[in-house]
Amino acid sequence: MKQLIAGNWKMNLNAAQTVDLIEHLKAEDAADVVICPPFPYLSLARHLLVGSPIQLGAQDCQAAASGAYTGDVSAAMLVDMGCTYVILGHSERRQGHKETSELVLAKAVAAVGQGLNVIICIGETDEENKAGATEKVLLGQLKESIPQGLSARNLVIAYEPVWAIGTGRTASNEEIVAAHAFIRAQLKGLCEDPEHVKILYGGSVNAKNAAEILGLANMGGVLVGGASLKADDFNTIIRAGACE
Repeated sequence: MKQLIAGNWKMNLNAAQTVDLIEHLKAEDAADVVICPPFPYLSLARHLLVGSPIQLGAQDCQAAASGAYTGDVSAAMLVDMGCTYVILGHSERRQGHKETSELVLAKAVAAVGQGLNVIICIGETDEENKAGATEKVLLGQLKESIPQGLSARNLVIAYEPVWAIGTGRTASNEEIVAAHAFIRAQLKGLCEDPEHVKILYGGSVNAKNAAEILGLANMGGVLVGGASLKADDFNTIIRAGACE
């Protein structure tokens, strides 16, 4: 099973920088690669990726198909822009936008209904981690965010401990392995074909630690933030995924 290397650009780069970065990215046949630029640059990225094995993803979508939702983007619009993936439930949206798992579920239903692959993010805060509540939090988010009937064909789970996102702190190998093993075990009752669902790790993944992380048990790939904005770093991570 190919590992998935996903780049979440968040709210970064302008049009010229988008062109420069995409032109310097090199996908490896042994790994699946997807980049998720900000909404304004999806069309530009689609044009630049013609003929490339790199796939296009978005950072969020609206649960509704259309209507009076100022500033939002529907799943159908993302498909129209050439997206094949969408990130849902990222901690920056769960925390900063107060998104609930119920909302993430509704968005996932809408996205899968349009043929998108969903990357559903889960993860505990620093306080929850210190309180020993990691598994309780992960289980709750899994149960409440995954629609019925999903499988490895359209579901990816990204474990992103909130305390490791953008902080430079990375969970220890033992913590990552334990979390991924727990997630894998819980998926058995929540989706079809659970043994083949890719479980990604995200949280300060960079060119230096990617190879080690990608070699851990139950590792389906990585969701990369800041390092995906630098061609050399992201290419290093892509190569690391291709070696596994």
